[in-house]
Amino acid sequence: MTWLEAVILGLVQGLTEFLPISSSAHLRIVGDLMGADPGAAFTAITQIGTEAAVVLFFRRDIARIIKAWFGALPVGPWKNTVPRTNPDARMGWFVIVGSVPIVVLGVLFQNAIDTTFRNLWITVVTLSVFAVLLGIADATSRRTKLLDHMTWRDAVLFGFAQALALIPGVSRSGGTITAGLLMGYTREAAARYSFLLAIPAVLGSGFYKLFTDGLEGGVDPGPTLLATLVAFVVGYVVIVWFLKLVSTHSYLPFVIYRLALAAVVVVLLLTGAVEATSAATSLG
Repeated sequence: MTWLEAVILGLVQGLTEFLPISSSAHLRIVGDLMGADPGAAFTAITQIGTEAAVVLFFRRDIARIIKAWFGALPVGPWKNTVPRTNPDARMGWFVIVGSVPIVVLGVLFQNAIDTTFRNLWITVVTLSVFAVLLGIADATSRRTKLLDHMTWRDAVLFGFAQALALIPGVSRSGGTITAGLLMGYTREAAARYSFLLAIPAVLGSGFYKLFTDGLEGGVDPGPTLLATLVAFVVGYVVIVWFLKLVSTHSYLPFVIYRLALAAVVVVLLLTGAVEATSAATSLG
């Protein structure tokens, strides 16, 4: 991978990670057009950059949630200093519970995630199907529930929706936002929870790939670091823009974009511009 290719892929990761259009699908497609699929390890590691942007942007929310969660525990130095019904303490548990499905399924299907699921024909299907689901959810949702209204059932459903993003083309944010809308959450509430829920899963996946494939020579360290830094800067800007956008606009432009991208990929596949499968082998 050249330095220029690293910058391009970092831009793609930063621009697409938080939008419901699948960053892993974009990295797979753009990488192939530049000569090679960057692989699941590169994708996961660069996501450390975008999740660092999430941690920075939501640092006050995260600190408040962690403090309340520890304070509501029945053991420890801060035990019972916060009521267990405290919304922030409950949110801490909801994020933990919602992270379980993607961890379990990620471990069970690791080989398929790195190989089979990266077939671009599968990406075409997931881009299209989840575009339609997002459009239906956005058009029919009551959009009345806030995060304070979340239940254990909702947390589990959010978790399984996020786990679908193990297949490129689904989109982690797209899956969780679609689930949130179908459960009646506002656009902004679903988007904000999508950001928070992603932190343990994406950082865990990124650091796992870093300490396995990365340190064992599975990725080129210099360009990968550059791509991760670019993704961090661009990702932070996208978070600010996206949260402002969803508070006043529908998700229809993203639905149309996903369908158009699926059509473009079909053309690229049929003309031989890209290969459906790759010798290289994330979440987005």
